[in-house]
Amino acid sequence: MNTSTLIAPPVLVQRAEKHDTKAIQALDSAHFLHPFTDHGDLATRGARVITHADDIYVWDSEGQKILDGMSGLWCVNAGYGRKELADAAYRQMMTLPFYNSFFQTTNVPAVQLATKLAQLAPQVGGRRFEHVFFSSSGSESNDTNVRMARRYWDLMGQPQRKVIISRHNAYHGSTMAGASLGGMSGMHAQGDLPIPNIVHIEQPYFFENANPGESRADFGIRAARWLEEKILEIGPEKVAAFIAEPVQGAGGVIIPPETYWPEIQRIVDQYGILLISDEVICAFGRLGHWFAYEKFGYRPDMVTFAKGVTSGYIPLGGVMVGDRVARVLIDKGGEFNHGYTYSGHPVACAVALANLELMEREGLPQRVREDTGPYLAERFAELNRHPLVTEAETCGFVAGLVLVKDKARREMFDPGLAVGMICRGHCFRNGLIMRAVGDRMIIAPPLTMSRAQIDEMMALIVRCLDATMAELASSGLLA
Repeated sequence: MNTSTLIAPPVLVQRAEKHDTKAIQALDSAHFLHPFTDHGDLATRGARVITHADDIYVWDSEGQKILDGMSGLWCVNAGYGRKELADAAYRQMMTLPFYNSFFQTTNVPAVQLATKLAQLAPQVGGRRFEHVFFSSSGSESNDTNVRMARRYWDLMGQPQRKVIISRHNAYHGSTMAGASLGGMSGMHAQGDLPIPNIVHIEQPYFFENANPGESRADFGIRAARWLEEKILEIGPEKVAAFIAEPVQGAGGVIIPPETYWPEIQRIVDQYGILLISDEVICAFGRLGHWFAYEKFGYRPDMVTFAKGVTSGYIPLGGVMVGDRVARVLIDKGGEFNHGYTYSGHPVACAVALANLELMEREGLPQRVREDTGPYLAERFAELNRHPLVTEAETCGFVAGLVLVKDKARREMFDPGLAVGMICRGHCFRNGLIMRAVGDRMIIAPPLTMSRAQIDEMMALIVRCLDATMAELASSGLLA
């Protein structure tokens, strides 16, 4: 008898509207060490308890409905409550919940997903992506990139090529290698980071780094040439790769000028180094394309992915490996002594397949590229009229603005005032999740957001900016 017919299908769990918030907070404080958290401060404040979600909204334990302008953590691309993703996980758990990919074994969802990703990855300039190495996160994927890039050069007879160049204020994960690749000074201050042979150049942030009177186009070329200067300083024969996010995410949605990436491509081609595109945030429709390198027209050798591949419903990451690297590893490499227990996890891969099929069916990348992305850009640019705001800009479905004390003089607030966190507090109190990176406020909403919901979000943003300005004025912090 087929016992699977006796198993009840998944059903939606009834959602309780109220929870004992203080009891949950007490247990949280007693037992749960959170990422990137001052736990002493958290114990005093108490964690916000999120209990359920649907569409683009989440609810907390006090029943407050909150518009999630950050897609969880840049990842819930298809929105909350997608039953087809839960069904895919359930079916796979009842068929094969786990088996490893070591010892010359495989599983059907992993093979199918690798094939699907190879089909979705566009060829730019003849560069093909036909192979995938799976992990469970972007951090693990970037650790893989370090191992893979250095192994490539070993096999090419150039073992001295070990240095990987990244950018200041970049984020590439929080493992030892990932945090080293990233350019966050706060992370480097803990744990003796970066590890050897990882160095950094300045980020292409026009607002902070442009010269007076310099055009965005000229700045983009000058910023790209910081890479060339670093390569020549180190010695081209020692450089393995350059890693960068197409648009810097956790650094504050730093959108490079259009001239930046073409010049980066010229430089890596001239010196023969590998180019790694970290698309943990930017892939799977976030910028209006399946992969962001297509939007900017460059030709990476490896592409880091995670987050949006499953819309955050279950952990999965990986590296798209271009033919230049893959052929050397396969044809010359023998055993590649690297991998993870959960590489190609069948349940994660099944959910990813269902998610990508959903995104194709609903045309989410195209929708962001041609409809809702341009509309968000139009509405978000209106914020430049607000007295507190400058540099309000978007790229697809990411956006950022800078809070300033005096727009005419481009005078910033004292960093010690933490004006961004003041604004973030008003956002939460008014039912909006908007992230603060210093005094830069950023969003990355679910790709399913409609025009009407964009209008709803924009009204909330204006309300929160007004509340922030009123608080600053009442405290004597504004003229």
